[in-house]
Amino acid sequence: MNFLFLQSEEINENIAARFGNAEEQAVDFLGLPFFNAPELWKLLILFGINLLVCWLITHFFYYSKSRRRDYYFTYMLFSIAIFLILYNLQNMKIEVGVALGLFGIFSMIRYRTEQLPIREMTYLFVLIAISIINGAGMATSYVSFIAVNVLFIAIIWILEAVGLFNRKSQKIITYEKIALIHPDRREELMADLRERTGLNIVGVQVGSIDFLRDTAFLKVTYIPDDLEYNDIDMITKFKER
Repeated sequence: MNFLFLQSEEINENIAARFGNAEEQAVDFLGLPFFNAPELWKLLILFGINLLVCWLITHFFYYSKSRRRDYYFTYMLFSIAIFLILYNLQNMKIEVGVALGLFGIFSMIRYRTEQLPIREMTYLFVLIAISIINGAGMATSYVSFIAVNVLFIAIIWILEAVGLFNRKSQKIITYEKIALIHPDRREELMADLRERTGLNIVGVQVGSIDFLRDTAFLKVTYIPDDLEYNDIDMITKFKER
């Protein structure tokens, strides 16, 4: 009887194993499950938080002052791409060198456009940093994860609020009244520039001086009347193509 009981038990284990393997084969293909609910929910939640934070920073802090739609587009796509890359890399069994090599590809990309201003470069770096933190899942809990993103928003809001009343722009001017660039005639120079440009000029720096043509390059600092960004402020002439 014991022999028959043990034999029937082995048969049941074999049947269960076969059905179990068949069930696994039904949901797996090439070693990957067709559907993983917990992982999908994690991806959607983290992606939603990252997208919301990056949009808040881009729309309310950057775009509200610069009005640059091209950078708006770039910032959002950069944040999405970096997040998805980091999120998928953390689930792959690859070495650190391979991961760094993938990011090294980005350093080979050169955007053939004007030089990126310091404010735009700073916001780009901040959004990339946020997406890396969110995509890599460096936080130990959802509370700390949200706290890190809130800290980013709070710090940017404080810095923008402090600098809101000190917003200044700069412009390069080719100036022909070379006699006024003398330090003793600085007030005359400032008055002439304000009258001719109509700008609220608060500072002037003298650059290259050409005595043969009686011209000089001036960098004027002024307070703009509106929040529109002028992306050709620092250009003296267009290159011929």
